[in-house]
Amino acid sequence: MFTGSIEHTATVSEVGADFLRITLDPEIQLVVGGAVCLDGVRLTMQSAKPGELVAAVTDETRRRTTLDRITAGRPVHVELPLAAGDRIDGHLVQGHVDGVGKVLRVDDEPSGRRLWIQPGERLLTRLVAKSSVALNGVSLTVAEVLKDRFSVVLVPHTLQRTNLGTLVAGERVNLESDLLARMARDGQGPALVRAVSQLPWVGYLSGPAGVQKAVAQIAAGAGVVVWDPRLEGEGDVVFAGERFRPQSMTFLLTQLCGHTTIPCAPEVLERLEIPPMPGEGDRQGTAMHVPVDLASAAGTGVSAAERAATIRRLAAADAVPGDFLRPGHVFPLAARPGLLAERKGHTEATVALCRAAGLAPVGVCCEVMRADGVMADAVDLEQFALRWELPMIGVDDLARWL
Repeated sequence: MFTGSIEHTATVSEVGADFLRITLDPEIQLVVGGAVCLDGVRLTMQSAKPGELVAAVTDETRRRTTLDRITAGRPVHVELPLAAGDRIDGHLVQGHVDGVGKVLRVDDEPSGRRLWIQPGERLLTRLVAKSSVALNGVSLTVAEVLKDRFSVVLVPHTLQRTNLGTLVAGERVNLESDLLARMARDGQGPALVRAVSQLPWVGYLSGPAGVQKAVAQIAAGAGVVVWDPRLEGEGDVVFAGERFRPQSMTFLLTQLCGHTTIPCAPEVLERLEIPPMPGEGDRQGTAMHVPVDLASAAGTGVSAAERAATIRRLAAADAVPGDFLRPGHVFPLAARPGLLAERKGHTEATVALCRAAGLAPVGVCCEVMRADGVMADAVDLEQFALRWELPMIGVDDLARWL
């Protein structure tokens, strides 16, 4: 999470196929695997040393931001994520760019400099006068909103501390609307106070500290949002099967609206004699197995309580094949033996988190789907995590630090 209050600028020293090398003030404290916001774009630090960092850049990031045309020698704004106890100044942004805008006009005024920006139509509908917007990572106030453009005024302090004063008509800029205003507009106002009070313990976490928090959350029987940007481009909420409760199943069914599955270590399914489903499977290589119900359940196996009981029994060390009916309503998946070292998927991430928490290698995961039926992207997922007070972690961070 970031505020758009820029304390540092830096220079791009090298542009690689999947990385940027940045030269910056050697006094800035950097953490390998942690997040950094460059010109409003959230990236992960692959390596760092005093005066230099290397940040990973994916093709998707290049397509969605101005990093597609970045060159060596260009100055960039640098912001590190909020830490516990930091003062929140500016506004809250995620570093997930909403869109790229075009500078239409630059006007010098007695109070500073006014920029007129043409954003995409979707972003323009989110902006109102006197609300906040991040422009290349800098927190600014929207001065005016017209039919196809909006303006911001750069005061002398902003002109001195950032490189926005060098922008000219025709240049492209990264834009992100204010997170809290967006959540309030979406009817999530009551969740705002709780979310802000817990920053940065909920929402998007990164690096080894973020992974440790995610593991602790799983060990406590609570959920974690796991973001997979490459294999599926989706996010799942993950729980440990050993500590799964009916209330958690109800949460998955009513708030996520995805398909709940039970990732298991392959030896668990082999011991319980739960065979693979016939067919070639999906495009992501998910190893689906025959669905089951708990044989001792009195109902159909569909209720939240009965599904939770089936899942806990799958995770039990003393479970035997006769404990389950086949087919049923609980859908096991087989993780790859090498887990995240072999496949960076939600199935493997779920089992890896359970093992790291010292629990049985059986978990629960369910995709997060928006109310309009579209799968949640990274921006939607972090808002979801804040609303429900959950930590969020990327599959790449889990693969690196577990």
